[in-house]
Amino acid sequence: MSAPIELTNVWKIFGKNSEKAFQLIKEKKLTKSEVLDQFDCVVGVANASFSVAEGEIFCIMGLSGSGKSTLIRHINRLLKPTSGEVLIHGEDILTKSDRDLRKLRATKTGMVFQNIALLPHCTVIDNVALPLEIQKYTIRQRREIALRTLEMVKLTGWENRFAHELSGGMQQRVGLARAMAADPDILLMDEPFSALDPLIRRQLQDEFLRLAEITNKTTVFITHDLDEAIRIGHRIAIMKDGVLVQIGTPEQIVTDPADAYVKDFVAGISRLKLIRAETIMEPWESWRTKNSLDADSGPRASVDDYLDRLIDVAVEHDSPILILDDNDQPVGVIDKRNLLRGIQGGSQHE
Repeated sequence: MSAPIELTNVWKIFGKNSEKAFQLIKEKKLTKSEVLDQFDCVVGVANASFSVAEGEIFCIMGLSGSGKSTLIRHINRLLKPTSGEVLIHGEDILTKSDRDLRKLRATKTGMVFQNIALLPHCTVIDNVALPLEIQKYTIRQRREIALRTLEMVKLTGWENRFAHELSGGMQQRVGLARAMAADPDILLMDEPFSALDPLIRRQLQDEFLRLAEITNKTTVFITHDLDEAIRIGHRIAIMKDGVLVQIGTPEQIVTDPADAYVKDFVAGISRLKLIRAETIMEPWESWRTKNSLDADSGPRASVDDYLDRLIDVAVEHDSPILILDDNDQPVGVIDKRNLLRGIQGGSQHE
């Protein structure tokens, strides 16, 4: 079974000479700056490949101008790549007609922008029902679905208000409800919370995670905030100058950065609720051959316990911590040395 989203070797080059520039990139390995100097073209995305599993939240992050917003717009073909392949549920969307693309955007993908652009002359419920109106649902059907979706985002009672009567966070909830109203398989979210105050932003992150658990939508989430990416994403892709520098779980990104750029990105991230026991423990068998430890006594923890929990256990006990799997069988040991290495960012494999 194919993944809901698959991108293979996607390139996007902006400019009148994009095709010629792309040919020279392949032949002579031109850099982004060389392409700009020689062809007055901008490399927005360079050879990007990734897939997103069903129900996964896949975060793409990077600094402004890194190409992340350009990349997400290829998934519903708001942008057509210079080269590469984009598949939605195994179908090549680059071969679809304009009519089929409109249907894809109306039924298969929902998109939430940073600037949600609610229609000022329409009420909240009419804004949410707009995708359903385009699909020719009846007025009664549109109202029922829109009310149900507004209930999901906790805006019941606000359906007859106008956008200017809502706070920024509430407007963003309306945008999310509008994207979800047609029950799309895929959500595309382009920095939806970045313009909000920190407290409201965190509340909407919580709300989004709650909805994600309920609806199991496949989501691509764009952000420039690593803390947000780590909090929300099952996996993270870090972009720089149009290139996907590294893709991995939040734990992999933090503990094993691919290069100095990623290492700088994660330098200030707290590992206490990110690094699990499994990452820093020494395997049980190798420990047992070198040390004596009674598997029937002493402190214990789970392979899935995070550093903050392990620190609490270590504070209360002097002996090493026995790490158990889901069947309560010993699989590893963490002593003070392992724990300090984990806090510093290393693992037992180093």
